[in-house]
Amino acid sequence: MKNYRVAILGCRGRGTAAARAYHAHPRTNIVGLCDLIEERLNTVGDELGVSGRFTDLDEMIRSTAPDIVAIPTGTEFHYDLCMRVLEHGVHIEVEKPMCVDLEQADAVIKKSQDKGVRVAVHHQGRVGAAMQAIGRAFNEGKIGELRYIYGSGKGYYGGYGLMNIGTHMINDILKFGGPCRSVVAQTTTEGHPITPQDVVSSPSGMGTIACEHITATLQFNHNVTGTLLQHRFDRMDSSAYAMELYGSEGRLFWKSGGAWWLPQPHFIPDGTHDEWEALAPIYPEHYDAKKGASEADYWFVEEYVRALDEGREHECSGLEARHVIEIMMGIFESAAYGTCVNLPQERRDHPLLRWRTEAGLAAPEAMPRAYGEWLSTVR
Repeated sequence: MKNYRVAILGCRGRGTAAARAYHAHPRTNIVGLCDLIEERLNTVGDELGVSGRFTDLDEMIRSTAPDIVAIPTGTEFHYDLCMRVLEHGVHIEVEKPMCVDLEQADAVIKKSQDKGVRVAVHHQGRVGAAMQAIGRAFNEGKIGELRYIYGSGKGYYGGYGLMNIGTHMINDILKFGGPCRSVVAQTTTEGHPITPQDVVSSPSGMGTIACEHITATLQFNHNVTGTLLQHRFDRMDSSAYAMELYGSEGRLFWKSGGAWWLPQPHFIPDGTHDEWEALAPIYPEHYDAKKGASEADYWFVEEYVRALDEGREHECSGLEARHVIEIMMGIFESAAYGTCVNLPQERRDHPLLRWRTEAGLAAPEAMPRAYGEWLSTVR
């Protein structure tokens, strides 16, 4: 079986996590690291024993001939780096969200198809050990016919939470709901429906956002609906980040690191009904936690190896990631125009920027990149 050569573009936190996963996997070899700051290069290179260290990505790709280039960088750099790396005709994986709008996402997908290579987006939770357990129980019919899906964020400012952790949650929901047909959103900022003046630049380089509180309804095939909450809390609460599947015969509950099954659809906590049953997480048989890779990142690599072996898309493919962006842009469009938005959209420009232009406003001014500082300046 082929071993895949991997290069890592960016050696900060997410780059280090990706590098550890590719280093730990028996079928992937890291042949190059690239970062503009040599201290980062040397820290990761020394830890993993990688001698190929570069400050120029094109030189790295020419010198190391990788099969896969990982792009775990800031969101505002994704589009340019994806297009530049794809020009070399190599497979890529890119941190979430893939891009900041649909025009960028469309261009990345087209470029990859023109070059005949794959795009994967690092939605590692969708393939992690807890989600593997949920997937197995779902496929075994433990909850019967799917009826409804619920997902929530961690309490970030709504629009930022949508573009940040919401990308993961939507991708997880799509695993079970399939393609989303339409979205409707109810949103507020400071207690009122949003106005064009409430459209702002996102922290963390995630484009243009709005909405302090978002409640979105997603419509899928087979009469399945979903609710996505991205509400700002007074304090962040990671325990709120969870997904629940409601079926005709039971329910499944997921959160990072855990999975549970309730063998009945309508739970009444009166002591006479069965309680939730923990599901055992599922790991690749060769996963070794002692090697330093997180199980979800390792599963992501394992899925990429399997996908390339089989000549298919990664479960967290660029196509799926573009659909995530369609849903997020649909939520913003529904919030702005007060309408149901059918997917996929014919117009691919950013709906919030379009809305501001129609109101005679320019694009929002740049704001602090760090979330805490940004939050202190947004009204």
